[in-house]
Amino acid sequence: MAQPLIKKDDDRDDEAEYSPYLGIEKGAVLQEARVFNDPQLDPRKCSQVITKLLYLLNQGDSFTKVEATEVFFAVTKLFQSKDIGLRRMVYLMIKELSPSSDEVIIVTSSLMKDMNSKTDMYRANAIRVLCRITDGTLLTQIERYLKQAIVDKNPVVASAALVSGIHLLQTNPEIVKRWSNEVQEAVQSRAALVQFHALGLLHQIRQNDRLAVSKLVTSLTRGTVRSPLAQCLLIRYTSQVIRESAANTQTADRPFYDFLEGCLRHKAEMVIFEAARAITELSGVTSRELTPAITVLQLFLSSSKPVLRFAAVRTLNKVAMTHPMAVTNCNIDMESLISDQNRSIATLAITTLLKTGNESSVDRLMKQITNFMSDIADEFKIVVVEAIRSLCLKFPLKYRSLMNFLSNILREEGGFEYKKAIVDSIVILIRDIPDAKESGLLHLCEFIEDCEFTYLSTQILHFLGIEGPKTSDPSKYIRYIYNRVHLENATVRAAAVSTMAKFGALVDALKPRIFVLLRRCVFDSDDEVRDRATLYLNTLGGDGEVVETDKDVQDFLFGPLDIPLVNLETSLKNYEASEEPFDIHSVPREVKSQPLAEKKAPGKKPTGISALPAGPPSTVDAYERLLSSIPEFSSFGKLFKSSAPVELTEAETEYAVNVVKHIFDEHVVFQYNCTNTIPEQLLENVIVVVDASEAEDFKEPVSKPLRSLPYDSPGQTFMAFKKPPGVPAVGKFSNMLRFIVKEVDPTTGEADEDGVEDEYQLEDLEVTSADFMKKVGVPNFRNEWEKMGPDFERVDEYGLGPRESLGEAVSAVISLLGMQPCEGTEVVPNNSRSHSCLLSGVFFGNVKVLVRLQFGIDGPKEVAMKLAVRSEDESVSDTIHEIVASG
Repeated sequence: MAQPLIKKDDDRDDEAEYSPYLGIEKGAVLQEARVFNDPQLDPRKCSQVITKLLYLLNQGDSFTKVEATEVFFAVTKLFQSKDIGLRRMVYLMIKELSPSSDEVIIVTSSLMKDMNSKTDMYRANAIRVLCRITDGTLLTQIERYLKQAIVDKNPVVASAALVSGIHLLQTNPEIVKRWSNEVQEAVQSRAALVQFHALGLLHQIRQNDRLAVSKLVTSLTRGTVRSPLAQCLLIRYTSQVIRESAANTQTADRPFYDFLEGCLRHKAEMVIFEAARAITELSGVTSRELTPAITVLQLFLSSSKPVLRFAAVRTLNKVAMTHPMAVTNCNIDMESLISDQNRSIATLAITTLLKTGNESSVDRLMKQITNFMSDIADEFKIVVVEAIRSLCLKFPLKYRSLMNFLSNILREEGGFEYKKAIVDSIVILIRDIPDAKESGLLHLCEFIEDCEFTYLSTQILHFLGIEGPKTSDPSKYIRYIYNRVHLENATVRAAAVSTMAKFGALVDALKPRIFVLLRRCVFDSDDEVRDRATLYLNTLGGDGEVVETDKDVQDFLFGPLDIPLVNLETSLKNYEASEEPFDIHSVPREVKSQPLAEKKAPGKKPTGISALPAGPPSTVDAYERLLSSIPEFSSFGKLFKSSAPVELTEAETEYAVNVVKHIFDEHVVFQYNCTNTIPEQLLENVIVVVDASEAEDFKEPVSKPLRSLPYDSPGQTFMAFKKPPGVPAVGKFSNMLRFIVKEVDPTTGEADEDGVEDEYQLEDLEVTSADFMKKVGVPNFRNEWEKMGPDFERVDEYGLGPRESLGEAVSAVISLLGMQPCEGTEVVPNNSRSHSCLLSGVFFGNVKVLVRLQFGIDGPKEVAMKLAVRSEDESVSDTIHEIVASG
């Protein structure tokens, strides 16, 4: 039953919307639908029942096949009513029910009759419904009527036919493409919506023909478009042509720019904004080209319409990311928007000002933002915090006022994500601005006094243990840390114990005091806290005797866990309790990368690495066991690295082959994982013939054929080469799969005795420098970088040439080096013109390598890169630079 209607002025909390149909039941409504069968139809009652049915469908209720059929046939009886309102409801109901092809025939004649009716409302709606429920066969029969409707004098009918054409283009493109002449004529219509829909359909018809789209834009930019909506569409199509022409030509000319600039003087505001936005989004746009667009956006900032103010400030906010100087003229207008009633507009104005403001305006902005922050939601506050962080890094001399602002808002009410954003910002400022370290750490210490979030407290304590001992007066932080031992939950208390131990290890003057505090923690009620306190006392020599050297203590407390956690977790799960203790050195340190896509036919068994046990440790162990069990390879020594599978065949081919490259000190073994996908064939004596003429350093090939390869049963054949010891040799190999094929009787499953020799060409395979680099992450890149030292550091700059985006350049270099991205730096924010990326790995010979990459846009799409490498071996640092220089 429907609930009673509540008046709009009733004072109810959270009463945003109310539906009179809330709570209706499907069964009851289906019972009410019996009124459709009454001899004397009541149009008003029938319309109400159809409304309820439509409500149920749109709320996600589904009708069974029987229910849908009964409702459909009942609704078709309503065509006998002449009531216009009821007829419109009938159209909606038929369209929503989407009847089957058998049922469509029932209403086709009625709809075609309405499509040729003298009542325009009937004609338009009948066209929409017919095109929604029809198939290709019926569409051919009504095509003539649809063509006539497209050029109909009534704009409602013409628009209905054009919109139906847009939908039909997805299912019956060949039929719709035959309407080009009629659609072209409709583009010249004086009716705004008809011209808009016609242009949209005409572009979709021609969208795969770049030359045709260019001709369409050329003809229409001469001023034949009157509809503002169609003009906005034309601006978007023009921008697309400009982008494509810029990608295919190297000339400085930008076609159609004059048209976009001319649209800035259009009388319709939507056209002006669309043109301004299109200009700001042009690739490699210059300051001269931006100026007219910025000018009209500046005028919109003072508009009385909130939607215009929002559109303008959002566009300027995006422009400020790449061209901050071009937006500075709008700063005065944007400052007035800080007090705008619409908080979205105010937030965008604030963040834009923070991106474009100069050093002298920082203090004034901070005063304005202070009053503003209390009026907005957390999601907007986070945006402001991130903008303030960027501003502080831009003007490091202003860190005091910005750090004080962050500290003040940190004490105010807010959710976890908001507080985390502030803490993260303060941490970044401490790391990047040395002068901000002392005050920043004190602000964090004051925050954890009242912090309600365990995660943030533990992270701050961890960071305090790293940076605190490096300050001029580390003792002033001990009070804050020790207070956590008494006033917090067990998780935070344990983190505080670890932080105190780090101070004791690095600051000799604080050791006695730390010993006293740790002894008190030994009597804590929580096991974890007691165990940590006892462990650190023994490690630091809490009984007056130094049981470990200073280096051992620092390595224990600060040393990286150079083992991937997933590997450690898997090894611990596989460990069986015995007299032999768990050996952490047995945990593999390589991060196994998975292939981007498994190119397998449906229903096939996995091949190669997928067929081996899952998980990094077990995969490595399986490879080692597999190779050591083969007599030809058992003397090759310790396996350094196994690559991810490289596909050598296309998907859905007769034979699926991929290869895994196993790297040893003096050998490289290619493991070819093969699958026979033909049921009527048995392959025998399967071998991959490898041509190493383009790999001069690889000699003395050793092969191990595969004796038999039945249908859908993966198998392996191997080829090994000797290479210079300790040298990361590279080369290119061509591959040919050679075998004897025997026909298999499908009834008995037995193969013929006689076979035929055959071969199958595979893709080429390369051994690259990245194959000699293991992906090994580090938990704290900054500490590892400083610990590595500058002795074997090599720095150089490179031009990477034209790239589609900065993200593409970053991905290409990571792939080239084969290293592990750290701290999420492989992700490049949208519209960034510069980016820093951190990589780590272990090079051939177990040499640790750290890489810092700095990317920047240098000219139109030209990417420049600064590469800094630190490693434990001078020659490895040089090798990394050689890889980039030659790649």
